[in-house]
Amino acid sequence: MQIKRDYSQPFFSTRRRSRVTGRFLFFYGVVIGAFLVFVSAQFGRLQMAALGVVGLAPTPTAFASTWATQGYDFFLKGNMEEAAVAYGQAVSQEPNNINYIYEYGRTLIELNRAANPLQSRPQSDAEIASELGDHAIDVAPQDVRAYTLKASALVLLGDSQSAIPLALKGYELNSGFASLLAVLARAYTDIGRYQQGLDYGLAAVEADPKNVDAHRGYAIALIWVGERDQAIRELEDAININPNLTAPYFELAGQYKGANRIEDAIAAYEKVMSIQPRNPKGLLRMCETYTQVGQNEQAEGYCDDALAIDENYADAYKARGGVRFRRRNYEGAIEDFEKCLSNNSQAIECYYQQGLAYYYIGGAANCDSAWNLLSQSLTMQPEPTIADIIQTGLRLVTDNCVNYTNQALPVLPTPTIVPTLIGTG
Repeated sequence: MQIKRDYSQPFFSTRRRSRVTGRFLFFYGVVIGAFLVFVSAQFGRLQMAALGVVGLAPTPTAFASTWATQGYDFFLKGNMEEAAVAYGQAVSQEPNNINYIYEYGRTLIELNRAANPLQSRPQSDAEIASELGDHAIDVAPQDVRAYTLKASALVLLGDSQSAIPLALKGYELNSGFASLLAVLARAYTDIGRYQQGLDYGLAAVEADPKNVDAHRGYAIALIWVGERDQAIRELEDAININPNLTAPYFELAGQYKGANRIEDAIAAYEKVMSIQPRNPKGLLRMCETYTQVGQNEQAEGYCDDALAIDENYADAYKARGGVRFRRRNYEGAIEDFEKCLSNNSQAIECYYQQGLAYYYIGGAANCDSAWNLLSQSLTMQPEPTIADIIQTGLRLVTDNCVNYTNQALPVLPTPTIVPTLIGTG
């Protein structure tokens, strides 16, 4: 039988078209499938990009280790506020990591900011560091850094008596940890056991000559026993180790002022301001130093700057009130002294100098204010020089205010000697 073919159609055309169509459909399917896989895999990223266009994309969250690395870099550069933020983020992500807790705490201690009254739970940096120290001891009771942090915070809070037994627990774990030895030096010095302060301070420096805290702790002990020159050398060594930490500059400047090296003190404070231009304590110290050398106009400008940064800075109101008093701006001085006291300061200067300012303004009502403030300041157990100034002011009131003629002067109370550390910046 003969098979008839239809030659109107080429013999191979149908087969080739079928093969080409099949290949096209196959590759098209592969492309579509790959695209769908890509979209599925990249959907989150594409979604974030789309949200970013309209400003709704969330901020990417860094790993705790990334935050800690940033904190370390900021700390070395002296950017303590940024360091605290970074370490705080690290701790929030890994709250039981002793490395992050310790570094966050020591950064807060370096910052040493007062409590912010606008916060729902006002706490100073030292108080937060103290709580971090408690937590560190709970999560890492065998780590010397936990006890170092807690003891350091207590010393800063003025409770060296409680700091010592905690520090000694850390000492049992590691007797060669320089930062802990430095804390013991500070604590023993604070309670008047100066030889132990010297011994621990020297041990700290010998344990780690490159430890800033070691040199600072030893320097504080040296200051108390009158070894100012050696203390200055220790503080200069601390600065050479890390020139971006501000605390040693404050302490060094205090010693320069004590040695009447005013230009050196100003240079140290200027270095603080170059590291942290908005450091209110540095501005305040510049104000006080220029006041000391009688440059009152320049001093007032620095106090103005400090208060522009921190409007609740009681010490800055006290200092500026003193400058205004010397410039015979008695109304301005009274305003500053009142703000000093309204910000929870008990500084005797804000009482007796305010009283003197009221006297110099004059008038019966101002005489009453002068008498009341001067009398109150006399009950605050002033040092002899200030007591003489207060009694002189009271005598001026009795001599020149009609309502106080022949008024008996208040009796000066028996003084109680409380040691204070002078000239640490």
